[in-house]
Amino acid sequence: MKKAVTAKMAGAKDVKEASPSKLIDGRIKELGDWRGEMLGRVRGLIKQADPDVVEEWKWRGVPVWEHDGIICTGETYKEVVKLTFAKGAALEDPAGLFNSSLDGNVRRAIDIREGEKINEKALKALIRAAVELNASKGKKKPAKRSA
Repeated sequence: MKKAVTAKMAGAKDVKEASPSKLIDGRIKELGDWRGEMLGRVRGLIKQADPDVVEEWKWRGVPVWEHDGIICTGETYKEVVKLTFAKGAALEDPAGLFNSSLDGNVRRAIDIREGEKINEKALKALIRAAVELNASKGKKKPAKRSA
């Protein structure tokens, strides 16, 4: 049985050889506490909201979920699991999930602390809205016709 590649033990060669999904699996496992459980849980919700999501591993160890561009990243810190939405400032957030990076012009984040509950329905809606926004930005506008 092949040992999971964790972020701590992953050298440059390991990172190149391992799939992003395997590296994210390793990160969840190596955390071994509520942060790993939470990262795994939000990862599952992201996949439920967008079954076509692509997982990436960027910036020396940050899980990233993409669909026609970055949807969000999943960073882990001592006190929080942070979901940073690349274009969060352009998204409607009727449930008020965004609670961090609120002053930025582009990004918005959700800091999840130990023991906090996630509004799963609202998070999935936010994921789907980010996917729709990415898809709409990728489409070229029709050329204006001159009269």
